[in-house]
Amino acid sequence: MRIPAASCLTALIVMFAFLSSAARAAEGDVASAHDFTFTAIEGDSLPFAQFAGKAVLVVNTASQCGFTPQYAELADLWARYRDKGLMVLAVPSNDFGGQEPGNEAEIKEFCEVNYGFDFPMTDKEHVKGADAHPFYKWAASHFGPLSKPRWNFHKYLVAPDGQLAGWFSTITSPTSDKVVRAIEAQLKNADRSSVSAR
Repeated sequence: MRIPAASCLTALIVMFAFLSSAARAAEGDVASAHDFTFTAIEGDSLPFAQFAGKAVLVVNTASQCGFTPQYAELADLWARYRDKGLMVLAVPSNDFGGQEPGNEAEIKEFCEVNYGFDFPMTDKEHVKGADAHPFYKWAASHFGPLSKPRWNFHKYLVAPDGQLAGWFSTITSPTSDKVVRAIEAQLKNADRSSVSAR
C-alpha cells in the first residue's frame, strides 16, 4: 500500500515540530509554557499551546498522599472558574514517597470514582531531578530553587500568554484566598487582552 506524499509530509512536519520543541526546552530557549508538550493520561499528545488564552494551574498529584483530598478542592476550583478561562492540569507523579504507584488506567479510574472531575490529566511524569519533564525544569529555572516541587500537590500558575505567574507550595490549598486571588488576576488580564485585541 502506498502512503500519500501529503501524509508523509504532514507526519514529518509534526515530528520536526515536536523535536524542535524538545531541543528548545533542553537548551533553555523557551519563550513560554506554550512551547511544551505533555502526553495525556489517555495516551494522546497534550500540547500546552492548546491552553493559550487561559490561566492554567499545573499541579503534580498523587493518589495515596495525605494531600490527595486537594483533588476535591481542585475540582471545586475548576467548576467555579472553567467558564471564565481557567484550566486545571493534573500531572501524576510518583516522585515523592512512592505515593502514585499505579499505572495511568488505575490513576484515571481512582480520580473518576473518588472525585469525578473532568479536567485534563497527563501521564505519569517526573517533576524533579534530571528526569523531570522539561516544563518542570523550565519552571524551576524561572523562579529559582525554592519554587521546585518538594512534595505532591505543588502548584504552578501559568498566565494566559504562557508566562509563569506564580507558584504555591503543597500546603497551600487550591481554594485558599491566595490562590484564588492570583487566578482571578490572571483571568482579568485575559479579559483585558481579549478586549484590546478586538
